[in-house]
Amino acid sequence: MSIDKVREYFRAFGIEDRILEFDVSSATVELAARALACEPAHIAKSLSFKVDGNAILIITAGDAKVDNAKFKNAFHTKAKMLTPEEVVDLVGHAVGGVCPFAIKEDVAVYLDCSMKRFPSVFPAAGSANSAIELTLDELRKRGFGEAIYANSTPAQRAARLQLGDLTDMDRRIVRREEWMCAQ
Repeated sequence: MSIDKVREYFRAFGIEDRILEFDVSSATVELAARALACEPAHIAKSLSFKVDGNAILIITAGDAKVDNAKFKNAFHTKAKMLTPEEVVDLVGHAVGGVCPFAIKEDVAVYLDCSMKRFPSVFPAAGSANSAIELTLDELRKRGFGEAIYANSTPAQRAARLQLGDLTDMDRRIVRREEWMCAQ
């Protein structure tokens, strides 16, 4: 069960007891907001896309939408959402409980700037009736904005993230140089 994998993931950080489980569905932004008695914008919505044959997750505020032009500019491809079957196969959670925790190792996770206006948000926790409240600092510590390595210890994950930072910086430098040449 995905919520059990998420609970195990958070156990490594000592916050598994902060997972909230509801008697009602929290599978959509509106349902989650109702279950949590909060505004829909405070729900951290996980959107799954396919880029170069791999799954990526973009986490946005519940009231935000992905700008197709910005997506294409960032990923050099048209935004194509995964089918529900692909979400399970490529990400590891079913639609309604998709979250950036305890996912397959090759899934990159990106935090949208729409989340920055809130001190905390509520992403799902692996099932269609769960959530966890996390601050933006906690989200960053969990690897948002970088690939999250689901099957790694926190130390292994940190080492991979540091290496990923260097690789990402190299890519950004190349993109910036390409952009400057195009100007």
